[in-house]
Amino acid sequence: MKYEHKLIIRIILLFLIWPSLLYIIFFIPTIYLSYLILKLIGYNIIVDLTSQLLIINDLKLNFITACVATSAYQLLAILILLTKDLSFKKMLNMFIAGSLLVLAVNVIRIIFLSLIFVNYGYDLFEKFHILLWRGAASFIVFFIWITIIKIFKVKTIPIISDVTYLYKMIRKSKKK
Repeated sequence: MKYEHKLIIRIILLFLIWPSLLYIIFFIPTIYLSYLILKLIGYNIIVDLTSQLLIINDLKLNFITACVATSAYQLLAILILLTKDLSFKKMLNMFIAGSLLVLAVNVIRIIFLSLIFVNYGYDLFEKFHILLWRGAASFIVFFIWITIIKIFKVKTIPIISDVTYLYKMIRKSKKK
């Protein structure tokens, strides 16, 4: 496939990455993995899918879009789609691998916060929640991105490689 066509497809795909779609895809795995691990640890826990709650010892944890880390999945997809010279198969494999890492880290985060909430109360939960949400989230996605580009041996840089290539093509065509 010609570079230009593939670039257009990649740009179109960028607009199809809706947070609400990512929430639908990742909500069930996120809440059920968190539920299963907390259940294995020994907590009395109930999942209420209609209200999007985890109920631990009568304490309610409400799951919203941010809890499912939809922005992390979206950023991961954007980085992958804006990276030049990846086959669609490699993009899909990178997204699956990266998403599994995001899911794992997010479930660990949810369990950690749940344990703080149940054992130490809302105030300490809120402090850690803000720290992990605002402070650590971007770094986690960055480290996941670095991990998957090393695993998949990616040599190009998102956006920059495309812009550089297009600039060279424009200069080359002007010389003719």
